[in-house]
Order: sequence, then C-alpha cells, then structure tokens
Amino acid sequence: MTTRRERFDDLVLDAADRLRPHLGNRYAGTEFAVQEVPPTDPAPWEDQAPPLGRLLRAGAGRTDRVVLYRRPVEARALDADDLAVIVRGVVTQQVAALLGVPPEELDPEADPDV
Repeated sequence: MTTRRERFDDLVLDAADRLRPHLGNRYAGTEFAVQEVPPTDPAPWEDQAPPLGRLLRAGAGRTDRVVLYRRPVEARALDADDLAVIVRGVVTQQVAALLGVPPEELDPEADPDV
C-alpha cells in the first residue's frame, strides 16, 4: 500500500514526465522535487495564500528545479482527482515559467487558475 506522500510524489513525476519533451536539451537536467511546506514567509503579517510551487533557477553547481509544496497543494484539493489536476497545473506553470512560454502552450488542458 502506498502512502499519501508517495502518491503525491507519483503525481508530480507523472506531470513532469508529460512535460519532459518540451524541456529539450537545454533544460533536460531540470529536477522536480517535493517539499512539505514553503520556506518561512519573510512578511508573515501579509495575508497571502501559501505558494503551491516554485521555480528555482540554476545556480552554482545546481540545475533548474521545480518544487511543489505538498501540504498547501493538498489543502486546496477537494479530492484525489482535484489533487491530480492541481499538481499538473502547478508543474505546468513552473515549467512554462522556466521556458518563458504561456502554460497553455505546454498543456492546453491545464487549469489556469491553479
């Protein structure tokens, strides 16, 4: 039996695999990762929803990385199907930001409101 965390990881990997053909050689080394929660907000007094994901650009000794924050994503999902849609949308948005293209160019079915 798989855990909730493992199922989430699988959703992220599935979404990443769908977009790998778009990454080409330049971004082939892009990593996809899951963290439980986003880093501490530097301005906690602001009333903002926590981010669902983040793109970390390549730096010294590091490749580009797309990170999804499991707990905020799960908190937004109504059920397992909704969770899959949200994960797919967040991964698509972050890869689109990496490539500098609109998300719908990568996945016309992705939810733009994620």
